[in-house]
Amino acid sequence: MKKILIVDDEPNIVMSLEYIFKKEGFEVFIARDGAEAIEIVENSIPDIILLDIMMPNVDGYQVLNYLKDSETLRKIKVIFLSAKNKATDIELGLQLGADKYISKPFSVKNLVKEVKILLNKKT
Repeated sequence: MKKILIVDDEPNIVMSLEYIFKKEGFEVFIARDGAEAIEIVENSIPDIILLDIMMPNVDGYQVLNYLKDSETLRKIKVIFLSAKNKATDIELGLQLGADKYISKPFSVKNLVKEVKILLNKKT
């Protein structure tokens, strides 16, 4: 079973994505900020992370940097899900190493499709 970590401080997004991905057969982990995300990643390495950027304490950029600095964690696929939708924001997210950048609001159907595509890619 593939593991997905959903990191967002918006409860409605977290709840709906958790429901959808459980229905799709994923083992779902939830973090409400970056610090919690890092803690979960340390204990249970997910296959993919849906990562918000603007969060309290530790933001999405910091989480991504943390992952990329670790030999064991850098292979985790990361999709930024963010309301920051300027071209410069998207470019920065991808330069930092995100596999995909999806702006909010987003289509859940497309998000599920993108997750499946990323997980089927051979690394």
